[in-house]
Amino acid sequence: MAQYNSFNYWGWLEDIPANSNLEIVTGDIRDPHLVKQIMKGAETVFHLAALIAIPYSYNAPDSFVETNIKGTLNVCQAARELGGVRVLSTSTSEVYGTANYVPIDEKHPKQPQSPYSASKIAADAFAMSFYYAFELPVTVVRPFNTYGPRQSARAIIPTIITQIAQNVRHIKLGDLTPTRDFNYVKDICTGFLSIAQCYDTIGKEINIASNSETSMSVTFELIKQIMGSDVKEISDEQRNDPLSLRYTAYVVTTN
Repeated sequence: MAQYNSFNYWGWLEDIPANSNLEIVTGDIRDPHLVKQIMKGAETVFHLAALIAIPYSYNAPDSFVETNIKGTLNVCQAARELGGVRVLSTSTSEVYGTANYVPIDEKHPKQPQSPYSASKIAADAFAMSFYYAFELPVTVVRPFNTYGPRQSARAIIPTIITQIAQNVRHIKLGDLTPTRDFNYVKDICTGFLSIAQCYDTIGKEINIASNSETSMSVTFELIKQIMGSDVKEISDEQRNDPLSLRYTAYVVTTN
């Protein structure tokens, strides 16, 4: 389902080649009637609809409640009413906040360090409640630090690549000391499919991660090397400001 707009623009879905097995429906995850309608006949639902911009969540937290929490409720309720549809509800490594220990596993405490992460923690709890209360076959899938084509320029990898591609001499970045568990988007998709095909994952929260961590500084140097650049890094304090639209959430994440 693509978010409806007056231009009938589907975002990145516009780039998908025509496929007789693919039907794109415009709508809104906050509409329970539409959600139930488009889920009819489905055996498995991959629920990825969400507002994800951390900075925006500070300014418009109610939007995150309506989309992330209520949207997840709509999916789970529809799955229950339609007869036990399998649901993979997408979470985020942001629910763990700043790591208390590494590697981060599924038992790590949740820390709502932004309205966005709070909304995802609540959404995860709603999804799991349908497993415990109604035996709905739900799995909470938690990808770590996805990167790949068409990623938002707010993230560290496209930020570095974009600025080097523009032949800048000095690149503006935030704190380069934290580490991340980077996962290529295709590998994340493989993880989703593997979880969907494994019934032992039902009723569980599953992290998708590589079990390795890479610092921001190493990432920066690696991209420089691949792109043949001698660009210099300049600390941009604005990127360390959680209320800034240029903010990138650096979290120590391994699993």
